Amino acid sequence: TGVQTCALPISMKLTNKSEYALLALSALARNYGKGLISGDRLSAEQGVPKGFLQQILFALKRAGYVRSVKGQEGGYELSKDPSSITVAEIVRFFEGPLAPTTSVSKNFYEPSPIERERGLMALFTQIRNEVAAILESTTLAEVSGLGARSVGRRKRS
Repeated sequence: TGVQTCALPISMKLTNKSEYALLALSALARNYGKGLISGDRLSAEQGVPKGFLQQILFALKRAGYVRSVKGQEGGYELSKDPSSITVAEIVRFFEGPLAPTTSVSKNFYEPSPIERERGLMALFTQIRNEVAAILESTTLAEVSGLGARSVGRRKRS
């Protein structure tokens, strides 16, 4: 028999780096098409330590998510439409796999002891699939209040 579907408390642990990146990207998403936001303003409005934010924005710039302009009138903006960037992309960029164990990861597979038990593999694969489905179908536009979909309200079976 297979693993039964149940309302599991699916959770994942994000680092501060990921959380701050998502906060900064949400602010940039709300400002998309309206011009640049200074690093100082982003830091103050999102409560992100300035030096840490600069490191995060540099990484996001190198990955092609953010564009920056230097100078007194400079700042940051998204280099892509916020509706084309998923939360899964950002989490994977900073954290790696969405899976609770590497042996069920599609993108970062590595063997692990859990593989010895078929039932546990099925359970953790189901968790991976649920987390991935939610994060891959949720964009920065949606979490920033710009999308039509109601984020966080998913029907459970």
